[in-house]
Amino acid sequence: MGLTTVAPSGNLSLFVPFRRVTYGCVAGLLASSLIFFFFSSGRDGNPNVIAAYSPSNLLSWFLPAPPNNGSGQLDLTKKKGISWRGNRSSGHGQSEESHKAVDIHRLQKSCDIFSGRWIRDDRKPLYDPGSCPIVDPTFSCHENGRPDQEFLNWRWQPNDCDIPRLNAKDFLQKLRGQRLVFVGDSLSRNMWESLVCILRNGLNESRVYEESGTNDFKASEHVSFRFMDYNCSVELVRSPYLVRVVHTKAANGERIERLSLDLMEEASGSYRDADIIIFNTGHWWNHVKTKLGVDYYQEGGHVYPVLPVMAAYKKALSTWARWVDENIDPNKTQVVFRGISPSHFRGGNWNTGGRCHGEREPIFNETFLRRKPVPKLKALKPVFDQMKTPVIFLNISRLTEFRKDAHPSIYGMKYASAAEAVNAVETQDCSHWCLPGLPDTWNELLYASLLMAGRGTWKS
Repeated sequence: MGLTTVAPSGNLSLFVPFRRVTYGCVAGLLASSLIFFFFSSGRDGNPNVIAAYSPSNLLSWFLPAPPNNGSGQLDLTKKKGISWRGNRSSGHGQSEESHKAVDIHRLQKSCDIFSGRWIRDDRKPLYDPGSCPIVDPTFSCHENGRPDQEFLNWRWQPNDCDIPRLNAKDFLQKLRGQRLVFVGDSLSRNMWESLVCILRNGLNESRVYEESGTNDFKASEHVSFRFMDYNCSVELVRSPYLVRVVHTKAANGERIERLSLDLMEEASGSYRDADIIIFNTGHWWNHVKTKLGVDYYQEGGHVYPVLPVMAAYKKALSTWARWVDENIDPNKTQVVFRGISPSHFRGGNWNTGGRCHGEREPIFNETFLRRKPVPKLKALKPVFDQMKTPVIFLNISRLTEFRKDAHPSIYGMKYASAAEAVNAVETQDCSHWCLPGLPDTWNELLYASLLMAGRGTWKS
């Protein structure tokens, strides 16, 4: 399937077709219905509905795996209409809906699930705040004293179809006997922790464990949670650049770090046979992390005296694509690439006092979003185009950009007092996300994408 695009649109109103009515009573009934739907569906400025329309083709494409001789196709019916609110959670953490059979008829292969809007949703999150012990302390906003939880009351609603809530039991059943591996930076860890928390919720905790025994996931290069009852694992490989970081010593004994743009990182051999691999990179590709590009990048034996970060990034993506094509068996492994997660610093950056404290609701006005795709996102399309291996592009960048309210900000750590927290402006985290929180939506979109691709155990 080629690129799927959704034309920009600024009309948020509900269009209700109606026939010519001759009887006044029928006309009155239709008019009443129209007024009801008008107010319930939302218009410009309504904080219950936020539209996300891709401003360019580069922000709205989905590359699913090709069908296997027509088998395993989802028999799906396109569903248009007003936004719906799901059932409220009736139990602890998981809702009744999350345990029901997945209604795959909400999906359609041609639907762009990444173009849509955020709508209010009063259901409980897929796991309760503070209930998942594997969440990094820097993502535990509730435990660190964040007083509001309104950021949890939003659900992503695609424009032309519905996506099912992530059904943990169904996900694990489809993953039985398999490995799912996240490969990337700390935003991958954010998403990995979210998925492990979702899947373990409601299970016998003694039957879910980290295989190496570590609980310091931030410092670990490779961690793996095993779900014994399903004989499957959900793993994380730390690889912020995807390509290899090389350390050598200078003649004076000084430690030198460089990035080999033509070599995949060394751990790649450990996950090449995994069943699902979710890659991401982007946040570490900046001039500060890469020492301004001075004597930092190399290819083979050649060290570039100076190389712009975008040029290096594109070379690394080409290396990743080549490695995937040469090492991944597409009949066994589904490759996923997650888009870049935007930051929301104001008044500076992550290392210059930028902040996002006090944000309690998403961006409602789309004019405040970027009008053009960021260069790192734009660089992905030609890479995907040249690949032989099917790739699912998890295009979360645009929908994530609305969520300035969902970062840890000052609640990435505990403080002795509220005043101390407010004064800690230099420690704000406006790149990562609270858990539970936005990465749970990413995982729901991953779940929907795997169902749409319909390969292997994910066939309907």
